[in-house]
Amino acid sequence: MAYGDRHSPLARYLLVAYALLIVYASLNPFSGWRDPGAPLFEFLVAPAPRYIEVFDIIANIAAYVPMGMLLILAMHPKWRGARALLGAIFAGLLMSFSLETLQQFLPTRIPSNFDLAANLLGSTLGAAAGSLFTRRLLRDDGLQALRYRLFRDGARVDLGLVLLGLWLISLLYPGTSLFGNGDLRAVFSQPLGELHPAEIFIRFEALVVGSNTVAVGLLLALLAGRGQPARALFGALLAAALGVRTLSYGLLFSSQNLFDWLTPGAALGLAGGVLIVMVSVMFSRTVKVMLCGLALMAATALVNFAPENPYFLAALADWQQGHFLNFNGFTRVLSAAWPFAALLYVLGFAGAREREPE
Repeated sequence: MAYGDRHSPLARYLLVAYALLIVYASLNPFSGWRDPGAPLFEFLVAPAPRYIEVFDIIANIAAYVPMGMLLILAMHPKWRGARALLGAIFAGLLMSFSLETLQQFLPTRIPSNFDLAANLLGSTLGAAAGSLFTRRLLRDDGLQALRYRLFRDGARVDLGLVLLGLWLISLLYPGTSLFGNGDLRAVFSQPLGELHPAEIFIRFEALVVGSNTVAVGLLLALLAGRGQPARALFGALLAAALGVRTLSYGLLFSSQNLFDWLTPGAALGLAGGVLIVMVSVMFSRTVKVMLCGLALMAATALVNFAPENPYFLAALADWQQGHFLNFNGFTRVLSAAWPFAALLYVLGFAGAREREPE
C-alpha cells in the first residue's frame, strides 16, 4: 500500500497528546469548581472587554492552528477534501466551546467569546494548511515515507516518537536543570534541602544530565530502523533539545539569559552522555533496552536527591511567568511525569522483545 493511502498512527497519537495539552492549559488548576450563578452560555453574548490583550488573541489563535492541522492528518485517508476541512473546523470549534463553557465553573478562569472566535480562526487556519499540505506530507516521498524509512514500523514505535516529542516540550520548563526531568519534590511540595557548595551541585548535575542523555539516546536508537544512522538521528534530536532549552530561557527570562542552562555540570554531563550513546548504539537490542531503563531510573533518583542549584534559585525568585503561567504548569507536570512514562514504555519494549528479531 502506498504511504499516501495509509492512515498515520503517529498523527493520531500527536493529536491526542496535543488535545490533552490544550485541555490542561485551558482548565488548569482544576480546583475550586463552583456554580457560576449565571446562564450557562451567557459568555457567548457578553460585550467586548474594555481592554483587549493582543498577546492573548494571538496565543489563542496559535494554540489551535496545530489542532486543526493534526485533525486533518489524523482523519486521512478516510476523510478528505471539503469533508475533512469542515470536520476539522467543527471539531476545533466544539472543543473550544466545551472548554470555554467549563471555564465558567472555575474561579480563576474567565470564558470569552473573543477566545472562542480566536480558537475557531486558529482551527480554520490549521485545517486549511493541513488540507493544503496533507498530500505532500503523506505521499510516497513525503514526511510519512521519511518516518517509515528512518524508524521501525508499527504503532508502538509511533508512540515512542510521540514520547520523544513530549520530552522536547518538557524542556520548556525552566525550573529544573538541563534534562532534569522526574523531580517530584516541587510537585509534592517537599521542603528543599540545605544548600551545598557549588562543586557538589556540579557533580550531581553532570550525573543527571549524563544519565538522561544516555536514556534518550538509547530510546531513539531502539526506535530507529535497521541500517539507519542512529548516531546522526541522535545528534539531530540533541540539537533540537538544546535549541528548545535556549528558546525557553530567552522567552521566560530574557535574551541575556539564553545560555544560562549551559553550566559546567551540564556541559560535563552532555559530553559524557554523548560519548556513551555513540558507543552504546552498536550494542544488541537487549542490552540497549537494559541500559536505557537503568539510565532512566538512575537519572530520576539522582535528580530527587540532588542539592539545589545555589545560583539558579536566585534567578527563579525573580522570574515573572506572566502570560506563560498556565503553559508552565503543564510543562512542570510533564517534566515530572516524563521519566516514569518513558520507563513504562521501555519495560513494554523489553516485554515485546521476544516477538521481534534483532
